Amino acid sequence: MERRVLPAPMGGAITDVPGIKVGHFTETRRPTGCTVLLAEEGAVAGVDVRGAAPGTRETDLLDPGNLVERVHAVVLSGGSAYGLAAADGVMRFLEEAGIGVPAGPGIVPIVASAVLFDLNYGDHRIRPDAEAGYRAARAACADPPAEGSVGAGTGATVGKMFGPERAMKGGIGTASASIGGITLGAIAAVNAVGDVIDPSTGRVLAGARDAPDGRRRIGLADAVMRGEVPARLQSGTATTIGAIATDAVLTKAEARKLAQLAHDGLARTIDPIHTMWDGDTIFCLGTGKSGLKGNMMVLGIMAARVMAAAVIRATLAARSVMAEGVPSIPSVVDLN
Repeated sequence: MERRVLPAPMGGAITDVPGIKVGHFTETRRPTGCTVLLAEEGAVAGVDVRGAAPGTRETDLLDPGNLVERVHAVVLSGGSAYGLAAADGVMRFLEEAGIGVPAGPGIVPIVASAVLFDLNYGDHRIRPDAEAGYRAARAACADPPAEGSVGAGTGATVGKMFGPERAMKGGIGTASASIGGITLGAIAAVNAVGDVIDPSTGRVLAGARDAPDGRRRIGLADAVMRGEVPARLQSGTATTIGAIATDAVLTKAEARKLAQLAHDGLARTIDPIHTMWDGDTIFCLGTGKSGLKGNMMVLGIMAARVMAAAVIRATLAARSVMAEGVPSIPSVVDLN
């Protein structure tokens, strides 16, 4: 059998951006978890939601026409809509640290969030909650975060159009690049209906297989074009969520535009993307720590390239789900 050559992904991490910390909480009772990005001094933020089945919190606040300029954290969580509760714990952590927007007698930490669906594996009643978010925030640091089957990527899977039994393992990944004194990083929890594609070759790295115990990746989009129509899926059973961050000085409108451009990285590495069953959401954080305004054309190219690298790294770092009562879901490492 032909052995697939794995791509060499871009290095670095989103924590290479000054002012950004990342922490994971990984649930041990079933495959799920959450990941927190802290910007303790605040970061100008934007968001772009492309999938048709999103689960989000505080995204309206990020509209350039709305009042608050900066956020203090972004939470990426498993658990579907239940996982939005993790943001409550992050707010508690930040309030205890005295971080937030002054409001009346106290402060209000601004915490945006997006969730992915991972309730199919193990006891669905176990999902990230406020305590999970608190613990992830408490663990946050500026070191390169762990990748693969941790945090929000713990229960992530890809290639689910023909059913979860033919899927492969997704995960969480990160990457960064620096140009002209400005650094931009990305992090992505990859849990797509579609396949993950190596953009340098067009080959499927991880995705739908020919059978529940099969090793061959069929190529979802190609299968559909051949007339292989999948069974009807329940909406909201997937979703890739992530964030980019930069130390460039951004306006809210520029942050939103960079979040939009980062979706190009998803489109290069996931096929199909932005489906009716995904709630794909990307945040953008600008810490301004470089003091440089930055060129939006350059930043946009960086955003797409670095996000694509984060998706590939998430897939290569993922490991098979191993939990009681959970069917084995192979990773790229298992099948290559």
